[in-house]
Amino acid sequence: MTRTLWDSTVGKKTIMAVTGLVMLGYLVAHMVGNLKIFFGPGEFDGYAHWLRTMGAPVLHHEWALWIVRVGLVAAVVLHGVSAYQLSRRDIKARPAKYVHKRPRASYATRTMRWGGVILALFIVWHILDLTTGTVHTGFEAGHPYQNVIDTFSTWYGNVIYIVAVLAMGLHVQHGFWSAAQTLGVGNATRDRILKTLANLLAAVLTVGFISVPVAVMTGVVS
Repeated sequence: MTRTLWDSTVGKKTIMAVTGLVMLGYLVAHMVGNLKIFFGPGEFDGYAHWLRTMGAPVLHHEWALWIVRVGLVAAVVLHGVSAYQLSRRDIKARPAKYVHKRPRASYATRTMRWGGVILALFIVWHILDLTTGTVHTGFEAGHPYQNVIDTFSTWYGNVIYIVAVLAMGLHVQHGFWSAAQTLGVGNATRDRILKTLANLLAAVLTVGFISVPVAVMTGVVS
């Protein structure tokens, strides 16, 4: 049953939809957590500490955080592999170019593929920058507030982050509506509501994430 689901086009689209919604839920929670930086280092560092102790005393230090990380990695891998395989199937099914041009797709639709690549590369950078500190000069373990300030005090840190967030916004805009269609939620009556909700989610997430580097650049957060 599981093998049949994975091998079928419908199954891969369903996996993409479900994993996409899982990642969307994480993005909303992550954005809310990021916005705590506007309340000062004590609030932000306290939130970072809570992430490592949530589930205590039932779970040991960082166990819950690692459960979330493993789940997210699984979602990202399944999402990416399904997207790649569906793309390859689409190419094989249409080896010759269309005689007539297809209707022009939305900008978000046309950028889904490269947007996914940008996001995958950004996830790696983000982990190396603010989790392990591998690419972060002056990284201080246990001082997340200062590490964020340091990252967004560099031009390249801002450029990388903002480009990734814009790609994420476009990905969410199209992906949310597409997931609803795949899971059978959408219909002629609900389409407008779903598209409006997709646009709203994309806008809120984009503004919410970008507000942090902008605040650091303008000195609102320092």
